[in-house]
Amino acid sequence: MYMRKRIIILLVLLVAVAGVWLAVDRFALFQDRVAPGEKISLDESANSSVATDTEQRPETVPYEIEEVVGGLAVPWSMAFSSSERILVTERPGRIRVIEAGKLLTQPLHTFSEVATGGEEGLMSLALHPQYAENRLVYASLAYETGQDMFVKVVRFEDKGDAIGDVTIIIDRIPAAQFHAGCRIAFGPDGKLYITTGDATEKNLAQDLGSLAGKILRVNADGSIPEDNPFPGSAVWSYGHRNPQGIDWHPVSGEFYSTEHGPSTFDGPAGGDEVNRIVKGANYGWPLISHEETREGTVAPLLVFTPAEAPGSALVYSGAVFPQFQNNLFFGALKGEGLMRVVISAENPDTVLSYEKLGDVNFGRIRDVAEGPDGYIYFSTSNRDGRGDPDAADDRVFRMRPKR
Repeated sequence: MYMRKRIIILLVLLVAVAGVWLAVDRFALFQDRVAPGEKISLDESANSSVATDTEQRPETVPYEIEEVVGGLAVPWSMAFSSSERILVTERPGRIRVIEAGKLLTQPLHTFSEVATGGEEGLMSLALHPQYAENRLVYASLAYETGQDMFVKVVRFEDKGDAIGDVTIIIDRIPAAQFHAGCRIAFGPDGKLYITTGDATEKNLAQDLGSLAGKILRVNADGSIPEDNPFPGSAVWSYGHRNPQGIDWHPVSGEFYSTEHGPSTFDGPAGGDEVNRIVKGANYGWPLISHEETREGTVAPLLVFTPAEAPGSALVYSGAVFPQFQNNLFFGALKGEGLMRVVISAENPDTVLSYEKLGDVNFGRIRDVAEGPDGYIYFSTSNRDGRGDPDAADDRVFRMRPKR
């Protein structure tokens, strides 16, 4: 009897170990994170959606990294109101102003109602497509009411040294201290797109009656566009866990996003995604993650395991760096760097290569944005409770042509 018990226990252990190794193979849980300066080229044998880069290589313009300003507190989003002025959100609730390369002491505005107990707070900024005429700015922020937390998107006039009256564009997006989203951006169609997290209630991502775990699309005044995929609903796509980066290809108009994958408590760690967003599509969370596929859902173009924690997205359209034109960049929080993803000009679902830029070594990177000067700007997030800040953090840097 004793030997029989030992054999049964041994068999159970072997099955458990086999299950672990299957998970390792399936999700690549122990592969190395992309190292600074490492470039990964993909071919058809690796994935049906990737191919060898045979496209003509453009001119390479050498660049250097320079600090723009320091002394910020968890900057989340940047918006360029002119060639000399940048609006920057700080997660604790302030909109700061960088003018002519200097950080102004006085914030443009402080939102007193902002909830800041975790990852949430004052998050994204977006300028109205006619900002030059109407000076309208949009912002996303988390707030608490009773025991509940929500995200709202608001609009106000930028008066230069203050803001005008605040108008709510969309409200009561479910939120929590984690997975609160919330990136906002105007698309080429003039509509406002809003990324929302699942508020750590993952089943909400599949619930079309909830605004959580979605990418939303509304008119500039907050009304619902008639051509949205679900009549009367702001939902543009669903099945998202916590997307925090969106941008559009400047030539094809294709819509791309970056999204945080599971964090052990809600699934196998890793599985960060780059997605091409399609109207009305289901991106699978929480039914699938990582490289899993399921009928009726859209698979990611690229999966990162271990997690890089993508906090932004930029498809570069400038002429200053020809080698980066139409490439997708995102800030890696956990991966501590700036990622570059090369997508085929011929096939919007084909990733040719990706790399972590070797000379961006400033800790956690959140936002990345293209300035009116064609330079690439990015911000650190070392004071968010998960970094290792130095005295100058947090900072905004930019990539400029080498002098």
